[in-house]
Amino acid sequence: MQLTGRLNGVRSVSAARSCGSTPVCARPAARAHRALPQQHVASVAGRQPASSSVERRSTVVVRSSPAPASSSLKAPGQHLPQVNIVYKFGGSSVRDAERMREVADIICSFQENLPCVVLSAMGKTTNMLLECGELALRSPTDTIPNLKPLRAIRELHLSTCEELGVEASVRAEVEALLCNLQQLLIGISIMQDLTPRAKDSLVSFGERMSTRIFASFLRVNGVPARQHDAAEIGVVTSDDFGNADILYDQTLSKLRSSLTQEPEGPREVQVVTGFLGKGVQTGAITTLGRGGSDLTATVLGAAMELREVQVWKDVDGVLTSDPRIVSNTIPVTELTYEEATELAFFGAQVLHPLAMQPAIRSQAMDVRVKNSYNRQASGTIISKARDMSCSLVTSIVLKNNVTLVDIVSSRMLGQFGFLANVFDVFRSQQVSVDVVASSEVSISLSLDPKKSWSDGEVGEELNHLIFELEKISSVRVRSGMAILSLICNVERTSEILLRTFKVLLEEGINVSMMSQGASKVNISLVVDGDEGQRAVRALHKEFFEGPQSCLPSASSNGNGATAQAASRR
Repeated sequence: MQLTGRLNGVRSVSAARSCGSTPVCARPAARAHRALPQQHVASVAGRQPASSSVERRSTVVVRSSPAPASSSLKAPGQHLPQVNIVYKFGGSSVRDAERMREVADIICSFQENLPCVVLSAMGKTTNMLLECGELALRSPTDTIPNLKPLRAIRELHLSTCEELGVEASVRAEVEALLCNLQQLLIGISIMQDLTPRAKDSLVSFGERMSTRIFASFLRVNGVPARQHDAAEIGVVTSDDFGNADILYDQTLSKLRSSLTQEPEGPREVQVVTGFLGKGVQTGAITTLGRGGSDLTATVLGAAMELREVQVWKDVDGVLTSDPRIVSNTIPVTELTYEEATELAFFGAQVLHPLAMQPAIRSQAMDVRVKNSYNRQASGTIISKARDMSCSLVTSIVLKNNVTLVDIVSSRMLGQFGFLANVFDVFRSQQVSVDVVASSEVSISLSLDPKKSWSDGEVGEELNHLIFELEKISSVRVRSGMAILSLICNVERTSEILLRTFKVLLEEGINVSMMSQGASKVNISLVVDGDEGQRAVRALHKEFFEGPQSCLPSASSNGNGATAQAASRR
């Protein structure tokens, strides 16, 4: 094996040659030969993935035969000149061949739309890729091909190729990507280093494979489709590996140009990798943070100036609380951009925290959350504004493992610049603050250490932060707290707080800190972490199973939730 360049830009020899001496990379083709007797040879120029600077083109010999086209799929939107909607499907929605067939059926069932489809990696592939990276750091190079998660990734993607009968050229591309993945892991093992840049390259393989497989499945079933790596069609980001920011001024026009269809020929379903971008300075693959495929979808929608983006999940839209905590949650029919953003930032798992940014920039694009396992459910529509006249509490969300910091100083009284000095410490330590409350001589704020530091660094880095703060004040730190956020109509604060504190008093739960601040849709309460879930269940019962202060409409219960709740009252 030839390995050149730094680890975070590993350059491998051609996939066919570099993996040819590795038994694991040689096996899948042999298995395909046995499984598919109708053999033919395809000479394929291996498509360079998003990290085009780190891989050479290669010629791969493949023997496979696609399955016969299914007459059940009919190409959608053939009467439309251009894409008119974006669909995004997460990992659970495309976890295996069966689910990919279901997603294809969903796409083709809406004949009135010509979609651009954003996909995440299949199932738990991203987690397995990260596990591969960690194992490679402590594994000899000759054991890399036999890493358990690497074998699982290979088996998942090649068996899916076989079950879906993808084109021979695409099977070759997937095999080449798997070999390049193995080479990267060998490089990590040799260098004994996994930089943020290398980690972004590592996790990119999931989306790059899933989109190629899915687009090929559509084509062999008679649906014109084209696969795109987001980094190659214009998603430009900062070079903050692991959590890059999209540079909208450079991105939107490039995406619009790349996805505009030619006037002649069939209308193609565009299939785009979620989660990925290209660093503006380095040109390397970057990632948008976990769940970043939601953001990819809304960026594409904003670039093409669409009226709606649909994010397909495995739940019936946004719910009134976490169903893992509350068994009888209710789907929320509508939210505003601000409500959805607050929900995401304070712990709701349905959308990426930044997914609303492109919609807010657009001011004309709705985001609809739907369930790929229940396509008939109406889901949740997120828009610029909604009728709040009969809205009290919309959803209750809990964020665990929060650290509460109390900063007290008599010098704060009447002193200019004290708050600036405090927040300068947080800036220098690169720590983001969640919730803030202040008085004349004290500041209380909450932070999530895992946002800033890995598990192994939390204790040491938190101590360093406290050390810097103690230079200007006395500091008290309480770990293991929880933020209880009520997404609500703050215009009715008095009623909401009266009922909230009455419930917490009855439950014997004390509030350590409260913040309302500038947000017109969120009241946050900090409680002991051990009492967080009990508080959520009690408040959910109060606001969604108890009496309402105004009559619900035919389609809503006054909280933006479906009429299911009304039947329970």
